[in-house]
Amino acid sequence: MADKKIRVLIVDDSALVRQILTEMLAEDRSIEVVGQASDPYMAREKIKQLNPDVLTLDVEMPKMDGVTFLSNLMRLHPMPVLMVSSLTEQGADITLRALELGAVDFVTKPKVDLAHTLADYAEEIRAKVKVAAGVNVRALERMALQPHPVDAKLSADAVIAKGIPQHLKTTEKIIAIGASTGGTEAIKEVLVALPANAPGIVITQHIPEAFSRPFAERMNSLAAMTVAEARDGDQIVPGYCYIARGGKHLLVVRSGARYYCQVNDGPPVNRHRPSVDVLFRSVAQNVGPNAIGVILTGMGDDGARGLREMKDAGAPTIAQDEATSVVWGMPGEAVKHGAVDTQLPLGTIAGKLMSLVR
Repeated sequence: MADKKIRVLIVDDSALVRQILTEMLAEDRSIEVVGQASDPYMAREKIKQLNPDVLTLDVEMPKMDGVTFLSNLMRLHPMPVLMVSSLTEQGADITLRALELGAVDFVTKPKVDLAHTLADYAEEIRAKVKVAAGVNVRALERMALQPHPVDAKLSADAVIAKGIPQHLKTTEKIIAIGASTGGTEAIKEVLVALPANAPGIVITQHIPEAFSRPFAERMNSLAAMTVAEARDGDQIVPGYCYIARGGKHLLVVRSGARYYCQVNDGPPVNRHRPSVDVLFRSVAQNVGPNAIGVILTGMGDDGARGLREMKDAGAPTIAQDEATSVVWGMPGEAVKHGAVDTQLPLGTIAGKLMSLVR
């Protein structure tokens, strides 16, 4: 008996986008587009009739915007939703709000030459639909950016060579956090629970360039700490959180007894830029036992090897547990690699971090 196909409903006011998405998804035999809707009211009826496994939802639509519809949907009929967003600052803000409301992830669509450039996203869209079909919807309910894939899957060696760690004995701690699918909300939950005087934090979240600054600004408005997009040469100090810029790797380097952010243009690692493995390796080599590593919800295995390097360098390590993860890919792989000291529900991670600091 053939495996059950993933049933998808496409909601977009553009007939061209609906057609392109349908054709893209139909190329994968494990996916079946069961319907289309041009506005949220039609989508509501189609959901009742067709009971799809995954919904792709345009952010900007007539009659009712996608975020309002998503809010109602997650309250009345929770299901995996993949947002389709424009790569603009306004689109980024709206999409981040959608992730807060329970959307699994998002794909971006260009503003020009839609028919040709959207096709470049085909593999990413199909992969994210498959991930969405298998997410932990209960984790999304509790909680209510990936760069394009490349052919070669490079390791952190492509950006930072594995060398002899250089550590200094110090009381100053650095917390390094990595996340992907579902990570924007998981990061928020950790940050808002930390005090203003928490140790310096460096974060790599898989996110496009247009989204990282709005994401950092949103976190800054909610957290007691000061949160900003990392700049090359920023000194990492207590009370500040530095988020990797989309399209750039974030590394931690040391000069004397001080730690700094380094923004790096190296190739994608594990098909991501920024990459969690790159951040974690730099922390393992330059901070070592003075660091704490945290890996949160996310698709794939980016960060698993880097977290193991942090653990081997003497840093305590934490993974979000499966029950509270939207996708237990990255944390699960870290556990398989023997990289994790402690698995914790998302809501307890901030408290554990502060106990480790103390």
